[in-house]
Amino acid sequence: MLAITILVPLMGALVLLPLKDHTAKLAEQVKLVSLSVSLVTCGLCFYLWLQYDPCTPGFQLVYYAPVGFGTAQLGLDGLSVYYVLLTGLLTPICLLASWSNVSHSVRLFNVFQLLTCGLLLAVFSLLDLLMFYVSFEAVLIPLFFTVGIWGGSPTRVRSAMLLFLYTLGGSLFMLLAIVGLYASTGTTDLAILHTISLDPAVQRVLWVCFAIALAIKTPLVPVHVWLPRAHADAPLAGSMVLAGTVLKLATYGVLRVMLPILPDACNYYGPLVQTVAVVSLVYSSLATLRQSDFKALVAYSSVSHMAVVVLGLFSNSMVGITGAVFLSLAHGLVSPALFMLVGGVLYDRYHSRSIRYYRGLASVMPLFSLVFFLMTCANMGVPLSMNWVGEFLCLSGVLGQSVVAGVLGSTGIVLSACYSIWLFGRLVAGSYGPHLAYTVDLTRRELAVLLPLVLLTLLLGVVPAILMDGIEAAVTSVLYTVS
Repeated sequence: MLAITILVPLMGALVLLPLKDHTAKLAEQVKLVSLSVSLVTCGLCFYLWLQYDPCTPGFQLVYYAPVGFGTAQLGLDGLSVYYVLLTGLLTPICLLASWSNVSHSVRLFNVFQLLTCGLLLAVFSLLDLLMFYVSFEAVLIPLFFTVGIWGGSPTRVRSAMLLFLYTLGGSLFMLLAIVGLYASTGTTDLAILHTISLDPAVQRVLWVCFAIALAIKTPLVPVHVWLPRAHADAPLAGSMVLAGTVLKLATYGVLRVMLPILPDACNYYGPLVQTVAVVSLVYSSLATLRQSDFKALVAYSSVSHMAVVVLGLFSNSMVGITGAVFLSLAHGLVSPALFMLVGGVLYDRYHSRSIRYYRGLASVMPLFSLVFFLMTCANMGVPLSMNWVGEFLCLSGVLGQSVVAGVLGSTGIVLSACYSIWLFGRLVAGSYGPHLAYTVDLTRRELAVLLPLVLLTLLLGVVPAILMDGIEAAVTSVLYTVS
């Protein structure tokens, strides 16, 4: 069933290739086929989650899939099953969000979205390090074309090139590390690698190579330049996919590769990572306060939230690592919702991304203002939201190891409240701008996109135990290896 789940969006992309989209009616049929495939994929991901036993550690639903040069082992544990579920949930949401935003090459756009979904599912399911790297890099191809062809800015090609060059250049170091790991152990099977103890000196060299690649993908300062540009110039679906799932590849790479395979190096470089994460957190939060483009503002806020995730990952505590996984999942729901609100709802109506252009939207868009308020509160970590649970656990784990890193990391909560409240007040409060034309509130399609994200953010903030059992079982095995 896991292999079928991965193949469904990939086969759906092949089915879309011969279809025509040169008329509005044919384009509508292409969208319906693509949405149907994504909904089937989403249903299969939920079925896998229901079949998964959170109380049983180790990999489940294991399957050996034949490939051209051997077999690829697939499997899920408490770390990967929720990222698979997040990917399956966001794909139909992204397609529905961009239903009326893409006016040309509709068929290719939907093909690339389904390819991205299938490749992401493969990354989170493969248990072979080499195949993990191949899928990790393959995700970059549809993202590059999505930003470069359907981006909403004249600089979209430059942004696509930055995305491509930064991530590809960093991943070359990961390839070197994988080759070195294979030369040292003779295998790329993750299950076997998790049981092998490498020399600490070898671990430190391999760790640096993996760290460069994953720091770019996270991203951390100073290798974050590609993210704000890619987010600002990407189409709506591209921004939502980048924030919702692609940024989670680095978190998953740390959990799956660095912590269990290179534990001594992670302990050795832990203070350095925490320093870089704190600098990234403070810098990106201050940079967010200076943004006048609301898509760039949400993008910079993603950098600060992922910095908190990194702090939790390298806290060497069960509480911190569990919080990091939970916060990354929370960010995968809240950030796409914010991009939908500002980059979809507002931009579709007024065709401007300048924050100074807007004022007093509550008087004409009350439902939009309510949803925007809820997601803004979640973004700044208000209690009873998923972000609050994740940030609290991350910072608790960091404080147990380093009081200085924990206190400095906590400043991100204050700074995120500053830019979140400022953005909400600027867009929603006050009298309606005299230069703004009258518009309608959220449509049924827009509400259908936002409602699942809002409800899940609130539900899992109130009842986080729905996910915690599976996460804690997997984190226990990771932490045992690191210790």
